[in-house]
Amino acid sequence: MINEEITYRILQNLGFEPTADQRRAAETFSHFITDRDERAVMILRGSAGTGKTSLAAAIVRTVTELKQRVSLLAPTGRAAKVFSLNAGRPAATIHRAIYREKSFTGLDGTFNLNVNLFRNRLFMVDEASMISQSAGNTIFGSGCLLDDLIQYIYNGRGCRLLLAGDKAQLPPVGEEESPALRADVLQAYGLTVYACDLNEVLRQGRGSGILYNATLIRQMITHHEATRLPKIRFDGFADISVVSGDELIESLASSYSEVGTDETMVITRSNKRANVFNQGIRNRVLGREEELTTGDMLMVVKNKYRTPAAGPSPAGNGMNTADGPAGTPSLTFIANGDHAVVRRVRNVRELYGFRFADVTLEFPDYDGQEEDMTVLLDTLTTEAPALTREQNEQLFQQVLEDYADLPLKDDRMKKVREDTYYNALQVKFGYAITCHKAQGGQWAHVYLDQGYMTDEMLTPDYIHWLYTAFTRATTHLYLVNWPKTQIAGQADMER
Repeated sequence: MINEEITYRILQNLGFEPTADQRRAAETFSHFITDRDERAVMILRGSAGTGKTSLAAAIVRTVTELKQRVSLLAPTGRAAKVFSLNAGRPAATIHRAIYREKSFTGLDGTFNLNVNLFRNRLFMVDEASMISQSAGNTIFGSGCLLDDLIQYIYNGRGCRLLLAGDKAQLPPVGEEESPALRADVLQAYGLTVYACDLNEVLRQGRGSGILYNATLIRQMITHHEATRLPKIRFDGFADISVVSGDELIESLASSYSEVGTDETMVITRSNKRANVFNQGIRNRVLGREEELTTGDMLMVVKNKYRTPAAGPSPAGNGMNTADGPAGTPSLTFIANGDHAVVRRVRNVRELYGFRFADVTLEFPDYDGQEEDMTVLLDTLTTEAPALTREQNEQLFQQVLEDYADLPLKDDRMKKVREDTYYNALQVKFGYAITCHKAQGGQWAHVYLDQGYMTDEMLTPDYIHWLYTAFTRATTHLYLVNWPKTQIAGQADMER
């Protein structure tokens, strides 16, 4: 009876006639949330246009009505913002929620897994396809984000986890599939797994060329047979079009005027191509000749931890988010991939062989909070993703020399940890980014540059990449210099 009541409430909160998949998913959730096994976990998989986001929001409203505590998490700041807007309550990044800084002994600090002091709380994680199981950034916990997330959640009394995502999107680097969306992977952690899939595209999405073509691309993802070249259908759709190189400047200018720079994004294949686009956009579309100026869109390219202000975080336990809709995330940790807008630039100077500037930055993914920071200008236009290991070492050693008069190593390290220049924010321009950086985000207008295709590039990874890029656009998708060999003719559409 309780299960039926929960299912009914979810479907009522959905606000429209559910698909059969959504009904089954609501029933699955009701069994998951009432299971007495404290190590129960749920996977909600849904491809673009199937109503996964709407269902997740309905689940949030339902558990809130039932006085169940819920925390929303996502892998990136942009994904957390999208999740927050859709669910109607604040969301935090996973890293902000589950880690705390332990020590600083060299080039990077060390972040330990936080203690989960919450009780009887549902943790919902969106964009879970991005969560890696491979050993990666060792400054965070065990280096394996999925291991740490599960350990954190289930060390809390009565806490459980719901992982929502799209298994057709790009898996984490080094993975063939997204481990957080696989039942067998979660069962290996000793968890009781509830899983469901949303495959039916909602009626209201069937007139979208973005969703129509994304669905066809998703159906081509296979690791068991030769990958075919996707052919995109444009006829009959108003939300997808080809833009030539000659038209690109004018089209981008129009998008910036219509939806704004924060809602326009170029997605491309490599950091090198993104760098070329960023320079071209600043010079030829925006007419900016200064190295960095007011209004510039930036993307953070290296994690930055900032000492939190005195007093507890809004939700306690390091969550950096409140339980109510008025909560505002704290910027104690600025993540690689976060976006910012320059509001003021001053005091450009050169020190230690690098160039710095003091800037006021607005963070649109965090309710437009403004912060005064020192940024490193050298990373703006380099083809490397951020400062190289050698450059980081050079900066570290030169800053360390400034504190050579302190006799104790711990005191010297503390000073370096707090040093303005060593901790300068590493940024690039954010008008064009790679698809991995775009994952988890959405923009009204997306310009997709896939570059020159060769037979060697036609792999399942490319199909994942193309599907992920397509589904970043919410209003209009522009395919830049799209080849005629990838445009569907009448014969293709009749198959």
